[in-house]
Amino acid sequence: MARIVVLGAGFAGLWAAIGAARKREEIGASVRDIEIRLVDRNSYHNIRVRNYEADLAEVALPLPQLLDPIGVSHGLGEVEAIDPARREISLVTSAGAERLSYDRLVLALGSEVVRPDIPGPAAHAFDVDTYAAALRLEDHLVSLGRSAPSAGHSTVIVVGAGFTGIEVAAEMPDRLAGVGITGNRRIILVDPNPSVGASIGAHARPVIEAALASLDVETRLGVRVASVEAAGMRLTSGEFIPAQTVIWCAGMRASPLAASFPGGRDRLGRLLVDPLMRVADVGGVFAAGDVASSVIDGLHPTVMSCQFARPMGRFAGHNVVADLVGLPMLPLRIDWYVTVLDLGGWGALYTEGWNREVRATGAAAKATKETINRKRIYPPLTGSKDELFAAAAPTVQAPPPTYGTG
Repeated sequence: MARIVVLGAGFAGLWAAIGAARKREEIGASVRDIEIRLVDRNSYHNIRVRNYEADLAEVALPLPQLLDPIGVSHGLGEVEAIDPARREISLVTSAGAERLSYDRLVLALGSEVVRPDIPGPAAHAFDVDTYAAALRLEDHLVSLGRSAPSAGHSTVIVVGAGFTGIEVAAEMPDRLAGVGITGNRRIILVDPNPSVGASIGAHARPVIEAALASLDVETRLGVRVASVEAAGMRLTSGEFIPAQTVIWCAGMRASPLAASFPGGRDRLGRLLVDPLMRVADVGGVFAAGDVASSVIDGLHPTVMSCQFARPMGRFAGHNVVADLVGLPMLPLRIDWYVTVLDLGGWGALYTEGWNREVRATGAAAKATKETINRKRIYPPLTGSKDELFAAAAPTVQAPPPTYGTG
């Protein structure tokens, strides 16, 4: 029996596993011919891009519901090391240390929030990087809503004015109101860049600034965090802001396990992969999602988002089986790029193209964002093998719908 191992159950890993099972059935192989095994530290697939929301009821999807119907085995384990020369993975499971061999590997361990070497973030800051972290933040906010006012009680500081930080800050007025914190609340967005959304582009920036102003979100720009303390945050400007809630959203970096492989990596630590999702100069290894970077239109590399992780996973899953049995593989090419940024009660922002031309704002863009977050990025939940395989076909979806310009 040949074994394909998929590491990670995020957007890339889940779809790689389903795509591999689809290709296995297409060629007429059985689970006895080709074992497909997915390993993750969690027993669920996290709809990670929704972790900033207050309602987390539908963002952790049990893996048995998605993988049992298609004959993909799955297990819990923390990946400690990968030896590509021996084609062996070192895991820590509930039974202790284990070693898992593979004939082919799909690395889809994703990314993690960057934690700087300054005092305090690990002890005193929250984040929305994982489902568990998002639950911890929600529990904290609910607890604040039940407690008596004190210094910094109604102040939330969000560090990082990129995509995630803006969404977290914009959602916070409604989240605070939902737990009973009203009145003199403050939401402050901190970033070392001179403007919010520095990476989102000049076309989008005025919309973001207007939305944040309407939501009464303050900014501290062109300044860095000196320390995070139990009582608040100290900035390099010398300002101390009393706050009981600090949320760290200051950048992402690929899983450190990407360093297990020789060859090139980009500034985010991502492995460079070809259009077939193969890691260069490493036999039998494919990579997809936030741990990988691929030029997908002849010019632009993928960005860390489910928009790219999902198709990268589908193609990696198809190709890893094709490679194993000596069949032609399919290159991934994506000729469109959009961003849809949630701006809380103000609405949302929809841009098209790599220069991020604004196409819709407000309620119209919000409708698109809700379609993406609640429908488009979800796998079929019916338990139907046919529906799962249809969704995992190695094709590229059309851009998400727009609903006017209002």
